[in-house]
Amino acid sequence: LAHREYQAVDYENAERHCMQLWRQDSNNTGVLLLLSSIHFQCRRLDKSAHFSTLAIKQNPLLAEAYSNLGNVYKERGQLQEALENYRHAVRLKPDFIDGYINLAAALVAARDMEQAVQAYVTALQYNPDLYCVRSDLGNLLKALGRLDEAKACYLKAIETRPDFAVAWSNLGCVFNAQGEIWLAIHHFEKAVALDPNFLDAYINLGNVLKEARIFDRAVAAYLRALNLSASNAVVHGNLACVYYEQGLIDLAIDTYRRAIELQPNFPDAYCNLANALKEKGEVQEAENCYNTALRLCPTHADSLNNLANIKREQGYIEEATRLYLKALEVFPEFAAAHSNLASVLQQQGKLNEALMHYKEAIRIQPTFADAYSNMGNTLKEMQDVSGALQCYTRAIQINPAFADAHSNLASIHKDSGNIPEAIQSYRTALKLKPDFPDAYCNLAHCLQIVCDWTDYDARMKKLVSIVAEQLEKNRLPSVHPHHSMLYPLSHQFRRDIAARHANLCLEKIHVLHKPPYKFPRDLGGCRLRIGYVSSDFGNHPTSHLMQSIPGLHEKHRVEVFCYALSPDDGTTFRSKIARETEHFIDLSQIPCNGKAADRIHSDGIHILVNMNGYTKGARNEIFALRPAPVQVMWLGYPGTSGASFMDYIITDAVTSPIDLAPQYSEKLAYMPFTYFTGDHKQMFPHLKERLIVSDKAHGVAGGVADNVAVINATDLSPLVESTDVKEIREVVIAAKPVEISLKVAELPTTTPIETMIASGQVQTSVNGVVVQNGLATTQTNNKAATGEEVPQSIVITTRQQYGLPDDAIVYCNFNQLYKIDPLTLQMWVHILKNVPNAVLWLLRFPAVGEPNLQATAQQFGLPPGKIIFSNVAAKEEHVRRGQLADVCLDTPLCNGHTTSMDVLWTGTPVVTLPGETLASRVAASQLATLGCPELIARTRQEYQDVAVRLGTDREYLKGMRAKVWKARVDSPLFDCKQYAEGLEMLFGKMWERHARGEVADHISANSK
Repeated sequence: LAHREYQAVDYENAERHCMQLWRQDSNNTGVLLLLSSIHFQCRRLDKSAHFSTLAIKQNPLLAEAYSNLGNVYKERGQLQEALENYRHAVRLKPDFIDGYINLAAALVAARDMEQAVQAYVTALQYNPDLYCVRSDLGNLLKALGRLDEAKACYLKAIETRPDFAVAWSNLGCVFNAQGEIWLAIHHFEKAVALDPNFLDAYINLGNVLKEARIFDRAVAAYLRALNLSASNAVVHGNLACVYYEQGLIDLAIDTYRRAIELQPNFPDAYCNLANALKEKGEVQEAENCYNTALRLCPTHADSLNNLANIKREQGYIEEATRLYLKALEVFPEFAAAHSNLASVLQQQGKLNEALMHYKEAIRIQPTFADAYSNMGNTLKEMQDVSGALQCYTRAIQINPAFADAHSNLASIHKDSGNIPEAIQSYRTALKLKPDFPDAYCNLAHCLQIVCDWTDYDARMKKLVSIVAEQLEKNRLPSVHPHHSMLYPLSHQFRRDIAARHANLCLEKIHVLHKPPYKFPRDLGGCRLRIGYVSSDFGNHPTSHLMQSIPGLHEKHRVEVFCYALSPDDGTTFRSKIARETEHFIDLSQIPCNGKAADRIHSDGIHILVNMNGYTKGARNEIFALRPAPVQVMWLGYPGTSGASFMDYIITDAVTSPIDLAPQYSEKLAYMPFTYFTGDHKQMFPHLKERLIVSDKAHGVAGGVADNVAVINATDLSPLVESTDVKEIREVVIAAKPVEISLKVAELPTTTPIETMIASGQVQTSVNGVVVQNGLATTQTNNKAATGEEVPQSIVITTRQQYGLPDDAIVYCNFNQLYKIDPLTLQMWVHILKNVPNAVLWLLRFPAVGEPNLQATAQQFGLPPGKIIFSNVAAKEEHVRRGQLADVCLDTPLCNGHTTSMDVLWTGTPVVTLPGETLASRVAASQLATLGCPELIARTRQEYQDVAVRLGTDREYLKGMRAKVWKARVDSPLFDCKQYAEGLEMLFGKMWERHARGEVADHISANSK
């Protein structure tokens, strides 16, 4: 009877009947054991121990009594004593299953897991059908990470008892841990089907459905759990997480608040509530919730990390860094905190440290797609394109729906010139995340690069609206400053875009805590020290333009320093600048911007010149630190910096009229002529003279075209002396009379030259003189081909080489194709339609733009064959072949800058239509300096009229070509010495204002 009452948990009656029996027979060990168990269940541990001790006195070999005594010791926390009693019990009775089970539980409490496993195994050897014990052993093996063994235990338990819901649920946990999500879901669902009131199984089911992002079913599982336990704060918290993931932010907030109401000391709930509040824009309340979570649990790593994110977004980089480091101190294996800290370090330019933390994040969490993508960004900034590509690809493999990684991969393709792949990846990113401004604007730029103008107007309208919204919300615009000139943005928008990027530089230097530099007001008897800063001292268009300038400064007036931001590329461009500059410093060896600025300041620079702006390789953070009292924008970037730390921009009155000064954050510093310069006289002196090739059989009576077959060399005398050369002189009327003088080499036959070109030969002999095929310079002398050396050979350039008709009017444009827009192509088509036998010569820059332009031109009504494309060529050939065109048609959206100088150096007129941006007015400035204002149109109609007249009025064309040919040598346009003098005049005026304590203001080299 007492045993039945004990089994029925009727401990009061069980004890009463046992006491009656004990009084009748105090030595009955069965009664003593039962009393010991009853008192243990009623938490009367002393009495339980008393009756166990009495039983042992009666029978020292009674294993059950030692086991009961062990239970008491275990409950009191006296694990060593408990283990001694359990072990003694099983020694007395080797098949004592309960003893092994109790011993296992005590060993787990003592953290001796392996011995605990052995105890369970021994119990099961005596009775393999103990499914509960089998399940407990599975739990222990699962905790030890021995998942396959745990799985076998649960499966055996289910085999023994198929309706054992606990084993089904535990097996679901193993499958979940092994990443077998669908098997986990199946087993949890089986568990709740077997036991509809199984709370833990519903919670486990909800959790795995949440991780699988099957949100509606996760909600149903959590709601069922709440039906069973309405006051379960953890379930409310998990349910709120699902609502948050579903975008039901208000419902998530309410549910988090309910969890906190049920459990006020619930830091996880406060942290997650903060996440939802932040998502809603309630940043201050979110910050308060993170702080509450940290008051409840100062080591709550998620709250430290998320609060750091807020501080970072608020611009408190140091506080964010401190919090990330604290999170990692608390939880060193916190992958997200490593990744976030890495991102902050990257923002500060500490790229190697950032890389280290990204690698740690990935080591901890090998499937951390965000970390891979962000590490790719760091590697890209470190110029490791291959490494970045691998990171983005891995991120996409892990998460094919990761829009940011697709966008980053697209940017790598874009920067590498793989535009079709970039377009595809940007479009994938936008399919996955339609509201993705960065991807949209970068896609728009790629489409501009390849002249894909599908829905052009709608695209431009959306792009402008994106920028407007971003500027209104004080976000970094998705349009890069260097691209802003290509889109119909207001001047204020362009300036604001630049300003946001300038502010990024200020944020980066803020964490350096460098005190402001101090500067003298006078020169102190020394020369004016000018510091040119550029990443382009090497084989780059900027050096092609200005490589002679540092060496042409008057050394008695100025002391010149050149600070290279890039390593030596081994070219003569670099060595010439380094050789001719008084001081050449390689700042690429000083990657820390603070130390680089210290070096510049220690050199005592008075005027520091920024030649990069927002182009590749720039380190505007150096300028943000203001290591020099006067800081100036010059040449390399065609627009305003938008920066408070840049005082002047060197320009001219045509490029930047004073009424357009509000476009610029800087004050305008006007050069005497154009602000643009070119080193063509020094780089390409062989193009100063030319011989026109003519077949004697045709004679010269009908006139000879000066641009069908042309021979150039620094010394033409060998050919002149061996060939019948005639000089043709005539006067034509352009705006005023212009004398034309052509030297024509009349060859008995031009067949050898034509054969050389047709067969791809490198050279041929003309009257015993070797003449080189103009297409073969890269094969014969690569340094001459790149412009590093002046070609010493005699070179022939012909229309035949490029598939240009000998008798056609050839209009050309050698710019990158992104500078063309639909309106420009419409004008060009109009011109070609109105000039008989005219063609347009463009470059495959890039090649994928060719079919788009051809198709659009035909849509505009242009017959096929009117546009001829050539491949991009090495620098010397690129310049030299400009001789073959009759007229260059400039791109109004963004002019040819270096390209226009190249074409003008060959004597080919350029027709331009200036806009209002700096980039759209440079060609007009060059032509004004050249003395050819008649080539500067004021309207689209005038642009077309000028171009058509040049194509239809042969005498006018002759006159303009003769004028440009002569002016390129006589005008200031290509006079680098005169240009250097103009710079010195401006630098002097800038310094005079500073010396007088005056702020920067508009100045002109010509004014007193």
